[in-house]
Amino acid sequence: MPGELYHLIAFLFSMTVVLWSTPVVRTIGLKSGYIDKPNDRKIHERPMVRLGGVSIFVGTLTAILLVWWLGGFKGLYQPKEWEILGVILGGIAFFLIGLADDLYHLTPGSRLVMQTVFAAAAWGMGVRIDFLTVPFDGLVHTSWLSLPITVIWLVGMANAINWIDGVDGLAAGVSGIAAVVMLIVTLFMKQPAAALIAAALAGGSLGFLRYNFNPAQIFMGDGGAYFMGFTLAAVGVIGLVKTTAVTAVLLPYLILAVPILDMSAVIFSRLSKGRSPFKADKSHLHHRLLEAGLSQRLSVVFIYALTLWVGSLALGLSNIPSGWGYAIGATMLLSYVGWQVWRNSRRIDEDRSR
Repeated sequence: MPGELYHLIAFLFSMTVVLWSTPVVRTIGLKSGYIDKPNDRKIHERPMVRLGGVSIFVGTLTAILLVWWLGGFKGLYQPKEWEILGVILGGIAFFLIGLADDLYHLTPGSRLVMQTVFAAAAWGMGVRIDFLTVPFDGLVHTSWLSLPITVIWLVGMANAINWIDGVDGLAAGVSGIAAVVMLIVTLFMKQPAAALIAAALAGGSLGFLRYNFNPAQIFMGDGGAYFMGFTLAAVGVIGLVKTTAVTAVLLPYLILAVPILDMSAVIFSRLSKGRSPFKADKSHLHHRLLEAGLSQRLSVVFIYALTLWVGSLALGLSNIPSGWGYAIGATMLLSYVGWQVWRNSRRIDEDRSR
């Protein structure tokens, strides 16, 4: 079977499972009472089931296992096989942490400790950042710093995706776009195993948008966000950071720049005000766009366009054929959406001043 067909199977199978299972999960959530109630910090105005991550997890995992059974991972040398298992088992662990939080409301400290332990376990299985790109100095081997750097990356991205999950369709859409870009780049970099996981995650994330885009019918919850964030970060490690090309090492950070920068800005803002970086507030980008008067849909589409733009830059830097052409197209799209945002915010300001 051609290698590309395995990736298509993973994408379509994951999407199909998510499209079928999400209404089932929603029904079970409503009957069991596992809902997210509105409050002053949250945007939704009616109770919502927040177990949609179960569908994303099941769809992605079953797609990966199906492709594995069909022989899509055949021929992996032993270290690579352990890396793939590290991504899969780590994703399962992070999903279970998030699901436990959705069901039983864990403390931030307990979540962080468990995430750190399982991220370290993934590092032990080969999901390791061995190189960093230093400006004007090229690649630098991380040596003994590999463990803390990898743990910070994996745990940080899991929480970054969870933190942007504050508007209908935002986390699922950003993750889906990032997964598609990572799929293309890892295929071009001849990392088919990492690409298979990216394909399955892309199908699950984009399939979930059918029920999660505004007006949302269900939320993914912490289980889905932690799972997607960890998996994206881990795929970036085994598919790109493992290589010894300077540009390849930079790509995962560029592809995931939007949630990374949003989290960094929020932490800095909270610390500068003397607040705990873990205490939720309304300082995220999507909150600021909504406070400016923009609709949920326009705010989300603008952040989608930002994510697609940085992803297109990654395609260009990868030297993928026509990569810079895609970057130009994404720049034009971002410019148009940005103009719409500016026009709407200006109109709203004029209405408020009257």
